[in-house]
Amino acid sequence: MPGLLGTYDLGGRMMAPRGVYAPQEDTLMLREALEREAVGPGTEVLDVGTGSGVLALAAARRGARVSAVDRTRRAVLTTRVNAAIAGLKVDVVRGDLLTPAAGRRFDLILSNPPYVPAPDAAPPRRGSARAWDAGHDGRLLVDRLCDGAADLLRPRGAVLLVHSALCGVSATLERLERSGLRAEVTDRRRVPFGPVLSARRKWLAGRGLIAPDDEKEELVIIRADRIR
Repeated sequence: MPGLLGTYDLGGRMMAPRGVYAPQEDTLMLREALEREAVGPGTEVLDVGTGSGVLALAAARRGARVSAVDRTRRAVLTTRVNAAIAGLKVDVVRGDLLTPAAGRRFDLILSNPPYVPAPDAAPPRRGSARAWDAGHDGRLLVDRLCDGAADLLRPRGAVLLVHSALCGVSATLERLERSGLRAEVTDRRRVPFGPVLSARRKWLAGRGLIAPDDEKEELVIIRADRIR
């Protein structure tokens, strides 16, 4: 695969080529949250924005029937290769967020979507930034996930979502509640700014999203379960 950046040992050897979101703190937080879920043989899992497939493979290792979606061809190929290397079965398709799963029902939906506030209002159409840029408020995809996830859940099904507090924790909780889910923050972690946020420090401060001297952001895991 061209542009290979590295391999990762996350329960098994995995690859993340250039242009595919490599596992970072948000990925690891979501994997830790997944480990607390009652996932096993027969569990139907959907991984939205799978990237290199870390979460999809973690669920598959526990015997779940896993479907994974990403909007980039390279991410889809990467997850398929990583699943093959691991000897795991994951159904990986290319598509727009929840659209490929329309009409199906899942016990668990996982997502580490693009959530970084960006100077451009529209999402990027190409390049690595597709994995993180999500409009001025960072909510272009988060809102769509919140609005559509309930329709894809089985009774007592749940959503596990990770994003930065910069794009609004209360907004996510309220939107999930309006869709008929019971939502709460289960994990919080402060992490140093990476290259993207560091480069946008002045812009973020100008919008009031951070203080000028901030050097860390808070990541949150939000769990929402279907109550009707």
